[in-house]
Amino acid sequence: MDAFDHEQLDVYGLAIDFVAKANNTAEGLPRGRTYLVDQLNRASSSIALNIAEGAGEFSPKEKARFYRMARRSATACAAILDVCRRLALLGEDAHLASRELLLRIVSMLVSLIKSQGD
Repeated sequence: MDAFDHEQLDVYGLAIDFVAKANNTAEGLPRGRTYLVDQLNRASSSIALNIAEGAGEFSPKEKARFYRMARRSATACAAILDVCRRLALLGEDAHLASRELLLRIVSMLVSLIKSQGD
């Protein structure tokens, strides 16, 4: 079976893993925190979606632009998780595990961005 370009990127697989982790976190948040749930779900999905869009581009400049958007979404997720931790809505272990995964994703995205000459 043929694969899409984005499916061949390790960072895409990690981004999909993070979507699942973020969804589990979001499901555990109290009902009154729907704004955090929505932001976390949108930002986490945006990481994977922007990686896929970037991988599908031909222009290195456009690839880098999408990878930068994915990186911004990843850092937004980190901030959302920091808010959840500060509000005692997320345990330390879950926060650290998510943060570690996001740091790996961001590092890989920075490498992809640099490889595009940007």
